[in-house]
Amino acid sequence: MRVGFIGLGSQGGPMARRIAEAGYDLTLWARRPETLEPYADTAAKTAQTPAELAAVSDLVCICVVADDDVRQVVTGEDGVLAGLQPGGVIAIHSTVHPDTCRELAEQARAAGVAVVDAPVSGGGMGAAASTLLVMVGGDTEIVEKVRPVFETYANPVVHLGDTGSGQVAKLLNNLLFTANLATSASTLELGESLGVDPTRLGEVITHGTANSFALGRVVSAGGTLDRIATHAGELLRKDVGLVVGLATAADATPGVVLTAADTTLAMMEHPR
Repeated sequence: MRVGFIGLGSQGGPMARRIAEAGYDLTLWARRPETLEPYADTAAKTAQTPAELAAVSDLVCICVVADDDVRQVVTGEDGVLAGLQPGGVIAIHSTVHPDTCRELAEQARAAGVAVVDAPVSGGGMGAAASTLLVMVGGDTEIVEKVRPVFETYANPVVHLGDTGSGQVAKLLNNLLFTANLATSASTLELGESLGVDPTRLGEVITHGTANSFALGRVVSAGGTLDRIATHAGELLRKDVGLVVGLATAADATPGVVLTAADTTLAMMEHPR
């Protein structure tokens, strides 16, 4: 399978490298030429436009930041759909609104192209170690077709259902992570008020039944949310907002997890 990859940031870059190292015929595109320089030591080729990349690919993986970025790369002038041949597949690794993936899938279907949403969790280190979690929504046959590529950087790869379901799962994951940040930080703060050193308390709880990924991040950041807010506050606010929109449309009540998540956002000075 020939693979194209767009979005070589801290998450996508290691994913693309794992695809190249696994021996796939890989083509890369980036807006800035310097972004491609770190891959000069691989067999990956480069393209001048997303359409040119798509023309030599069977699967195009997209790992850009926001909904508008995904739409532009896929449907814009010289976008992926302008070059991808019928039978091709687009995998959206970005965390975006489920409806964005459904809309793009509808547009792509008219061109004989399939779309799967495949957001990831685990960061660049997870990609480098091939231990990312990939949450996939889409047709079963298509998912199984591209699974071997996903498995170059991920374990597990979980198929959740129709297009959009991967995004829903990722957003719920991020909602709970956001909620856990507040409960973790406030627990350490309470412990300090009760005379327990927060660093030592963090060491204890990370080895106990109350451990969580969020707690580990808070402990490593010195017990506060300041550092996390700097690099993740805006993204977490976006994701919590998307979940709220989905819940409102479905007439569902998010419950205490949203209350805790909103507390986190307020603590990070990124209120929803």
